[in-house]
Amino acid sequence: VQLQESGPGLVKPSQTLSLTCSVIGGSITTEKHYYGWIRQSPRQGLEWMGAIGSSGRTYYSPSQKSRTSISRDTYNNRVTLELRSVTPEDTAVYYCARSLGNYYWPYEHWGQGTQVTVSS
Repeated sequence: VQLQESGPGLVKPSQTLSLTCSVIGGSITTEKHYYGWIRQSPRQGLEWMGAIGSSGRTYYSPSQKSRTSISRDTYNNRVTLELRSVTPEDTAVYYCARSLGNYYWPYEHWGQGTQVTVSS
């Protein structure tokens, strides 16, 4: 499976960040597969944002739940992350990843990541 993240590299504070993960070589509806979003920054290290399961059920980090939405497009086999009201602290490399049995951890397959910078 290949996971490819895409989205804007630069977002202004207070805006909504939207990232897409295109899944190639695997269906996002395969049972017991979870697609998650994880970000990494020098300041906060690795942080799990949330995930969506094969049924469409979503799971969110308690610390990000109020600002985060994860959805999917089963026709195009894509998963989307929306993060609202971004601040410079949301600057990070964002990864899309697939877990074969758990919505939280571990994730066996990862995309290359996409750098997102929040700045005016």
